Amino acid sequence: EEMKFVKETLIRATVDKVFGFHQRPDVLQLLMPPWEKADIVQPPTGLEVGTRVIFNVWLMGLVPSQWVAEHTAYDPPHMFEDTQISGPFSSWCHRHMFIKHEEGTVLRDEIDFEPPLGFLGEFVAPFLIVPNIQRMFDHRHDVTKKFCEDPDDPSA
Repeated sequence: EEMKFVKETLIRATVDKVFGFHQRPDVLQLLMPPWEKADIVQPPTGLEVGTRVIFNVWLMGLVPSQWVAEHTAYDPPHMFEDTQISGPFSSWCHRHMFIKHEEGTVLRDEIDFEPPLGFLGEFVAPFLIVPNIQRMFDHRHDVTKKFCEDPDDPSA
């Protein structure tokens, strides 16, 4: 059973600036929450279709898993998408959207996913998986907002 997660944040910066932040070579390190046990084995060379990123992750901090994601759509500066090729979820497709707003940009993350472990995964998802995704994306949006709205950081 596919589930959906959506997170939106208004960022007071242009679409080009917010999209550009996601093109930084160090963006994954910047966005990775400090509590998340994950190592970037292969960072992406860009956001274009076909580029891949590989992580070693520890699910719930306990179970090691390798996550391979590939960029599967790219429409700068409006959207890019990555899809899990192999990893902890039965399926995972993440669209990063950058929507022009009169006060700046709405950053919208949409994730369609199927939890692992079939019925058991679906049962525990609302208590374990979804809150973890929510916490991770709250952090990612906070970091993105801070970098993109910082007048002292021309590189962001």
